[in-house]
Amino acid sequence: MARYGKAAGKSVKSALHREKRGTLRSGKGGKGGKVTSRKQAIAIGLSEARKRGAKVPRKKS
Repeated sequence: MARYGKAAGKSVKSALHREKRGTLRSGKGGKGGKVTSRKQAIAIGLSEARKRGAKVPRKKS
């Protein structure tokens, strides 16, 4: 059984693409600094997917 849905993968892919181009920003509403870490880009992509209701496991806290 797949852990992540197709929509989640698409969201992460777009976040990584934006990170590579230097347009991905952190923080609420993208008001933070430029994202340079690949791991951070993936986390942002998953977070965006979660907000859209994609199949993504809950955050471990």
